[in-house]
Amino acid sequence: MPVKLVVAGIGGVGGYYGGLLSRFSESHRGELEVSFIARGAHMQKMKADGLTVIAEKEQFITRPHKVTDRPEEIGTVDYVIVATKSYDLEEIAQNLRPVVGPQTIILPLLNGIDSVGILRAIYPQNEIWYGCAYIIARLNEPGVIESSGNVHYLHFGHEKMTSPELKFMEDLFLKAGIEATLKVDAIRAIWRKFFFISTTAALTTYLNTGFRDLVWNPEYKSLYLQLMQELLLLADAEKVGLKPSLIDDMLRYGGSLPEGTTSSMNSDYLAGKRIELDTLIGVVVRMATGHRLDVPLYAKIYEALKK
Repeated sequence: MPVKLVVAGIGGVGGYYGGLLSRFSESHRGELEVSFIARGAHMQKMKADGLTVIAEKEQFITRPHKVTDRPEEIGTVDYVIVATKSYDLEEIAQNLRPVVGPQTIILPLLNGIDSVGILRAIYPQNEIWYGCAYIIARLNEPGVIESSGNVHYLHFGHEKMTSPELKFMEDLFLKAGIEATLKVDAIRAIWRKFFFISTTAALTTYLNTGFRDLVWNPEYKSLYLQLMQELLLLADAEKVGLKPSLIDDMLRYGGSLPEGTTSSMNSDYLAGKRIELDTLIGVVVRMATGHRLDVPLYAKIYEALKK
């Protein structure tokens, strides 16, 4: 019997990694079945013509085993990769019940630090892994995913650190051409990415500015430093193991980014689109309250953007 894998959410992240997995499965029929859960015109285009993936060094078309907006058409699978927007997670997770059996393992690749907790509350009997992706990719048009920036790292893991299933998935990712790393400190890897995304998304949106300005504009830098200190306090309370030197790392990285680049949250906010406000900013305020920590700048930004 082939290993069955479903990717739910075929946007930039799910489309890029799902596309590589689907392409690999096409040359390993009988061993691996990769299906997509999508909707609307994007689903219809992939059903008709497959998924086109445009990467920095290659372009290809892949036809997954199934593309559907009805999970019951797929049935129970061995692995589910969830790559939706974080604000859709609870709804999507409930809709995935037809593909989730007692032994199904779920890997979320979403922004935020609470997706594992949400999934474990919905599926308490299933194994839920930690995962995060460092990638710049987007849905160009129905059926077409494009990656840019030449960054495609994927980190994943679980508290038990290793298992045959974790090693199988690492091996599968690597064979499919995915730059994946099985992390023994997976929770810290998730928090490290969140540390950059949360602080920069909050401030670039609140100030309507770019990444570089958070470092090179003295007024903005003082706010950036305050926000990072607030988040570091929360990480310490959560016993994540982040080092204070991470602040210097973030300043060096942010200051090196191209002029004018900003967060996707800021771009979506200006376009009037829904933003990941609760999962990137509100979650910090809620968790800090639980630890009786004061995060005044996070709270101020959260309330401002809610309006």
